Amino acid sequence: MSDRVRLISASASDFEGWDAMTLKESIRMSEGRVVMGQHLLFASQGLVRGVTNSELLFAFGADMVMLNTFNFNNEEDNPGLQGLTFAELKARCRRPIGVYLGCPGKNAPDQRKLYDPEGMLATLEHVDRAVEMGASFIVLGGNPGSGTSIEDVIATTAWIKEGYGDRVLLFAGKWEDGVNERVLGDPLADYDAKDVIRRLIDAGADVIDLPAPGSRNGISTHMIQELVQYVHTYKPGTLAMTFLNSSVEGADPDTVRLIALKMKETGADIHAIGDGGFAGCTSPENVQQLSISLKGKPYTYFRMASVNR
Repeated sequence: MSDRVRLISASASDFEGWDAMTLKESIRMSEGRVVMGQHLLFASQGLVRGVTNSELLFAFGADMVMLNTFNFNNEEDNPGLQGLTFAELKARCRRPIGVYLGCPGKNAPDQRKLYDPEGMLATLEHVDRAVEMGASFIVLGGNPGSGTSIEDVIATTAWIKEGYGDRVLLFAGKWEDGVNERVLGDPLADYDAKDVIRRLIDAGADVIDLPAPGSRNGISTHMIQELVQYVHTYKPGTLAMTFLNSSVEGADPDTVRLIALKMKETGADIHAIGDGGFAGCTSPENVQQLSISLKGKPYTYFRMASVNR
């Protein structure tokens, strides 16, 4: 990384020309203060007419945004983009925007069809398209009810990294859909979480995704802190992300503030907030609270105001 710009300090013009590994290094240098918002695309056009949820998330302090349920099979069927292409959305936001891809699940899927699950699967065609259209990163996992297992995520991580290498900043883990198989960090899981993390890193994952303590049932700060430390020491340079979801992202800002402090204590590099609020994202006030709790008002206000710099 030539200019060594921290993500939390980067303005819009700094992002121009960044590749995947430059973004990764900028996250590492931000010392655990990077905030990621999640934008659910199938649910509606968004909270505000004429402004996408992604723009709102950035405007309230997010440093990165992940698009959930992006329909690669029919890119015109993404209501949350309000008719924009991915390239047009990225040009508006001038910030890192990535996509969430589900790993084909071997478990029995939920039969409810809220969206097109095939459209967001991590297939070769879809990964090719994500790279082609300029996705800043790819997050692998499985939406609730998808039947995705840890083994599915490991296998998908391996073939993507084998084929694309450092061209893709790849996130992988299990922070949700804990019904058929418990999430990473759950003390009742019937597998060794550190062994899973080791296998994900060996498969090529750049960032390991973990549930946020205080948001998912039974997940403690100490356990996630121990796993984050393992991520950082097993292969130095690998990053960790905690994810505040399980519908708690739809709580009040005071709750988000308390969970944010627990997330910070884990030592993770990125802290994400889910899309389980209204109209495809959490409330903007909760993003702002997460940002202020993790990096203070000056960096939060900088992110809010620097889109045109």
